[in-house]
Amino acid sequence: GVRRLNEDTMKSTLEEIERRKQSAISAIKDAFGTEKDEDGATLFVSHHLDEIEGTYWKKYLDSSRPEPKRVLDILVFQSHWGEEDDDGIDTFDFTLPGEVTNYVISVRFDEAGDVEEIVMES
Repeated sequence: GVRRLNEDTMKSTLEEIERRKQSAISAIKDAFGTEKDEDGATLFVSHHLDEIEGTYWKKYLDSSRPEPKRVLDILVFQSHWGEEDDDGIDTFDFTLPGEVTNYVISVRFDEAGDVEEIVMES
C-alpha cells in the first residue's frame, strides 16, 4: 500500500543522502589545492589554519600546525538542503567540529546527482 511506498521512498532517499555525503567528501578531497577550488575547500582550509588557535588543531589532528590536506579528514557533515525546501538534497554543507566557525564548505549537486560546485559559504 501507500505506507510501503513511503518507506521505500524514504529508504532510497536516505541511501541517496549517504551516497551524496560520500560523493561530496570525495569531490572536496579531489578538488583540494586545484585552481578551480580556490574559492572552495582550499580557501576554507587556509582561512581556518590562519584564524584558529594551534590548540584546536592539536586536539583534533595531533599537530598545532597540521598539513592543510589533513584538515579535510576532520570535516563534519552539517546539513543538506534544497532550493525549494529545507529537506532537499541539492546542497550539502560540511564544517569543522566543535563549533569554531560559521563557515561551511557547500557542495552543490546537479539534477543527475553529480557534484556541480564546491564553495565556501558563511
